[in-house]
Amino acid sequence: MSEASFYIPMYTQPSPPSPGRKRASLIGINYKGQRCELRGCNNDIHNILPCLINQWGYDPRDIVQLIDDGYRPPPTRQNILLEMHRLASYSRAGDSMFFYFSGHGGQVRDLDGDEVDGYDEFVCPVDYQESGVINDDEIHEIMSLIERTQVKPLAAGSRLTVRRVIDDAKSLNNSALQALFDSCHSGTVLDLPYLYDSRQCTFVNGVTPGARIRKHSQAQVVCFSGCEDFEESESIAMPGRPIGGLMTFVRNTTKTSVPSNLPLKAFVHVFSCTQALTFQNRFEQIRAFVREILPDARQHPQFSCSNPLDITLPFYI
Repeated sequence: MSEASFYIPMYTQPSPPSPGRKRASLIGINYKGQRCELRGCNNDIHNILPCLINQWGYDPRDIVQLIDDGYRPPPTRQNILLEMHRLASYSRAGDSMFFYFSGHGGQVRDLDGDEVDGYDEFVCPVDYQESGVINDDEIHEIMSLIERTQVKPLAAGSRLTVRRVIDDAKSLNNSALQALFDSCHSGTVLDLPYLYDSRQCTFVNGVTPGARIRKHSQAQVVCFSGCEDFEESESIAMPGRPIGGLMTFVRNTTKTSVPSNLPLKAFVHVFSCTQALTFQNRFEQIRAFVREILPDARQHPQFSCSNPLDITLPFYI
């Protein structure tokens, strides 16, 4: 086998971009060759990347991909933490940030009293067996750099989506990170104070009341998660489509058996819609998609944020 076959790309942090730019970090881990190997997480990156570039206006030069495919920098614990720090510390007023993770997630006993259910959530890097996991307290602390460097780490006026969301006009004066986690036990993986309860159509405690002050952020951070903290996220495979996470699933009605009258689509389709749909409408479409595609699925997508949103206002990526 040639030397090239053993080459593993090194992760190097891009130079700080000028303010007002969109930046994204995409992490997909299949854990190839491990006992817990997955098949669809690399595909999830391939599904969401074109949407970021072609529909949501991200420059490919401002998108970092950590994937265990042998062709890109590997999603090791060190690389993921470096990339989280980069995304947070480079934020400036007017910036928009999107963080995406597809891989294994889990839970462990909470030791600092900030969890409503008594458990911390965590994500598994590709080398978690040697280097350990990354828990929600650590993720929250890094993301809070956005506000501290700008406003707590996100700069005032910037947005971070962990599956990214653009909220109402009032939040445009604040920093924002948007994030999406298509992983098990991910409901409150960012430890954000406000968790949306779709049954009551209101926000409830995402952390314990005693932790709300220290978990508060002036920056607007929003997170879409594939399931509740106690649930597991499922993968889905349909004819003509590669396997992928249900939350990130890209529907193609010409190649699947999905009912043609289904009035909604997956996350990327719901947020690709240019209509002035409210947050409540978009979120309910995502949850309804999961129920329609897999009626027996034991997962319910979640939404949490650093500050309450007006669910009656238009909501975009």
